[in-house]
Amino acid sequence: MILIKRHISSFFAVTVVCVLLLMAGLGVTSGLTGSEPAADVNNVAEDCNGPTVMLDFSRDGLKKNPLASFMYFVPLISPILIERETSADNRQQVGIISYQKKVDSKSFYVSCEFKISGKGFHRNVFDPSGMIARNIPDVKEGEPLTDMLDYIKFEGEGLGRIVVKGTITGSVETVTGIDMHFSATDKKSPVTIGLYSVSPENGQYNYENRYDELVVRVSTLAFKKSESSPRMGIKVASVNKKTRPDSWWGDIKGIIANFFIKPVEVDKHGNDTMLNFGYALLKEKPTFTFPKAKNIKEIGTVAINDKQK
Repeated sequence: MILIKRHISSFFAVTVVCVLLLMAGLGVTSGLTGSEPAADVNNVAEDCNGPTVMLDFSRDGLKKNPLASFMYFVPLISPILIERETSADNRQQVGIISYQKKVDSKSFYVSCEFKISGKGFHRNVFDPSGMIARNIPDVKEGEPLTDMLDYIKFEGEGLGRIVVKGTITGSVETVTGIDMHFSATDKKSPVTIGLYSVSPENGQYNYENRYDELVVRVSTLAFKKSESSPRMGIKVASVNKKTRPDSWWGDIKGIIANFFIKPVEVDKHGNDTMLNFGYALLKEKPTFTFPKAKNIKEIGTVAINDKQK
């Protein structure tokens, strides 16, 4: 039961999640208008914004985005530096493959299915020294740090769904929630996070002394509108030891874990930006531009068979 209690408490506590994002100045109402910039997708290093992703749904052809661009929220959710790693010859792309919208006089509902295609992986590694330093104040002297967030990884292909809900008051449309499901139908989620624990030695917490490493497969991230301290919900599919990344027992632990996971506090600017992303889908905007992440330490390429994390 300790394992169940541990696996995600820190995951998103430390992912404390500056979630999606630093996009200051955009309200989640019908005031979010204006033309979207042309897709500059991967030219982030030279742009004052983050990547622009294509949201169009066309039966005539899939509008594809590099996975690192569509999932750009990861470097934006982190309160510490991260290093982004992409497998060599990565071919992962993401595109909207279906779009449904229901609107009445008081509410709206949008459901968009997205497809991740292509081989490879994209991993976001959280700076261990920053992670450890951030969490030391939360434990008593001499106690171990548990469930430190090591990485968030997107590997291989998958099928997901974005659900946007909201209210309508007069002419004002307000997004009240957006859920990102990473395992639509019976397909396994391609999203995993790594967790570890570390005990002090001679009063020092060192990443090299980590133990009890876990791999948690993520099913859903949920964001809701809040005027004060927003919280993000999370649902997992499995919890496994690093040495056994997939097992039936891990699936059972994942089911049980979901009864204990509580929504965690996230960065308000980031939460608002995720709601703005949902509003762009409601209005059928062709593109959406993320704010530029301020905490990317490095972007690297690693061998596709790299399994160190």
